[in-house]
Amino acid sequence: MAATSLAALATRTTAAGRVRANGPVLHPRLVAVVTALSCAAHLWVALSGHHGVWVSVLMLALAAVCLPCAVHIWRRSGPAALHQVTAAAVAMAVLHAVLLLGGGAGHVHGGAPPSSVADSGGPQLLLLIALELSTALLAATLVARLRRR
Repeated sequence: MAATSLAALATRTTAAGRVRANGPVLHPRLVAVVTALSCAAHLWVALSGHHGVWVSVLMLALAAVCLPCAVHIWRRSGPAALHQVTAAAVAMAVLHAVLLLGGGAGHVHGGAPPSSVADSGGPQLLLLIALELSTALLAATLVARLRRR
């Protein structure tokens, strides 16, 4: 009985029933869920029609690129997918910061030019930037945890 308990503590079972040896389980799952939520948000915004056609196509492409990473992180938490998620999240944070600060010429919501930061979706962009930086931080800290093993 004691040997069985020690073996159970030494390994964790993934959702697919495979055994993961002494690795973190909650951290990769959290990164995968946040990445999948980002993919869903890109799909929702792309299909909502608030942006031009080329921006919607770009968002669909981003979702298509990120979804396999979310699945890979959920199953194996490989460093390559984690690096890709980190880089994409930082790039999106920078892009949205540029849009927030007025660098996105022609980027308007609702069809009219914004009269202030609050009118241009500033609070939503700040929330997006916070989510993207949190995603990057979660993925980067998971890479660090995996390196220590």
